[in-house]
Amino acid sequence: MKKFRPVTPSQRELVLSSFDGLYPLKKGPKKSLTRKIKSHSGRNHHGHITCRHKGGGHKRIFREIDMRRDKENVPAKIVSVEYDPYRSGYIALLHYADGDKRYILAPQGIKIGDMVMTKDAPPYHVGNCMRLKSMPLGTVIHNIELRPGKGGKLVRSAGLSAQLVAIEEGMAVIQLPSKEVRRVDADCRATIGSVSNPEHNLRVEGKAGRRRWQGVRPTVRGTAMNPVDHPHGGGEGKSKGNHPQSPWGQYAKGYRTRSKKKSRKWIVQERRK
Repeated sequence: MKKFRPVTPSQRELVLSSFDGLYPLKKGPKKSLTRKIKSHSGRNHHGHITCRHKGGGHKRIFREIDMRRDKENVPAKIVSVEYDPYRSGYIALLHYADGDKRYILAPQGIKIGDMVMTKDAPPYHVGNCMRLKSMPLGTVIHNIELRPGKGGKLVRSAGLSAQLVAIEEGMAVIQLPSKEVRRVDADCRATIGSVSNPEHNLRVEGKAGRRRWQGVRPTVRGTAMNPVDHPHGGGEGKSKGNHPQSPWGQYAKGYRTRSKKKSRKWIVQERRK
């Protein structure tokens, strides 16, 4: 991380990533692996805001990431480790031996020139991808599939990792970063290691304008509104407000919002104690 000297007011608390080890910095991403995503600023097809506090921001190019890692038994060389504006972790460009090129989530500790592979056999190197049933117990993993062949869905943010706890009756028992323990089909794939950029949570933006560059608009406190605008609004001066809730009355901070229609059959231990 890089902490700035307070030469200007906006640099007084500014802490940003130093981007050490990233290459290339000035060349753009691999053009054949990119596409444009139009920003909708949190609006639906009617033009109504359905997700607040979004809009503006710098133009971004989307990098297509290979979450499936389904090219088996073909070695690949890591050519570059790059920044991705759509992700908190870094990404790595692979050159496969058959000429194919793909982006993957960069594991922590990976370096340019390292070789990785999708293979259900040793060695268990960082960056290798294999089925959960082929891994030794206690392996640190990320980018975990929920259904075989559908691509990684779990543990994809910067610095996160899960742990393989057990294999039983064709199911793998995994402890997630939230400390939830759940079962996943043992034929699902995962990548060995943790996601790169573990210091992402230490980042301090320093000023509101930097958040606007990222496409985040201001958030007004409910207690600063009128009663017609928010359940917390109204009162003389600073009042304590209501039970914590959204503008539409959905309770927060303790009230469980998980849908009752969702199955809990695969959850061994919930993240809440």
